[in-house]
Amino acid sequence: MQLLVSPATLEEAKKALSADIVDVKRPEEGSLGASFPWIIRAIKDLTDKPVSAAIGDFDYKPGGAALTALGAAAAGADYIKIGLMFDGAEEAQMVINSVTRAVKDTYPEKKVVIAAYSDWERLDTISPFEMAPLAAKAGADISMVDTGIKDGKSTFEFMDEALLTEFTALNRSLGLSTALAGSLKFPDIEILKRINPEIIGVRGMVCGGDRTAMVQEELVLKAVSMVH
Repeated sequence: MQLLVSPATLEEAKKALSADIVDVKRPEEGSLGASFPWIIRAIKDLTDKPVSAAIGDFDYKPGGAALTALGAAAAGADYIKIGLMFDGAEEAQMVINSVTRAVKDTYPEKKVVIAAYSDWERLDTISPFEMAPLAAKAGADISMVDTGIKDGKSTFEFMDEALLTEFTALNRSLGLSTALAGSLKFPDIEILKRINPEIIGVRGMVCGGDRTAMVQEELVLKAVSMVH
């Protein structure tokens, strides 16, 4: 299990370098809010660790999603991550196909991450279980859940250990890796080890519980020690 930490700035990224994967996002633009290409590039220049970039919580805009994904890959991201903030399998397949092709046609070695939301029922968006087979069919690499509404409620409030274990097993059966995120807390790490996804993603945990605060290096080191 690898730890992904999501800094928002270059200064925060310097405090997150002990993580396995350094993610780049802009929290004020949403759960998977996109940052700027120059921030992605600067963080990529800062570390030899893999760099992930969120490109946004997208509604049904396959062209815009594809172009944004290509831009993130060109800026240096090793993992390109999109959230599906809409419902409908046919529409989801189109967006997933478009993003995956945009990245893989030019950068076949890079990883495409497709995220649905643990709180999909209150958002009226596609469920993670419906999304995963579509991601596999398109040739994406990682199937993810996160919370779409950042109101302090954890993924575990919407999907319990059994359901997250089922999701992780589904992904493995489809040849996908699993990433789990969504207001995770330090006590959740032992449960996450039992579920055993390939990646867990955190921000609030290493900001002292408030995702709008600053990443704290000592909390990143604590999370790394608990995960490993």
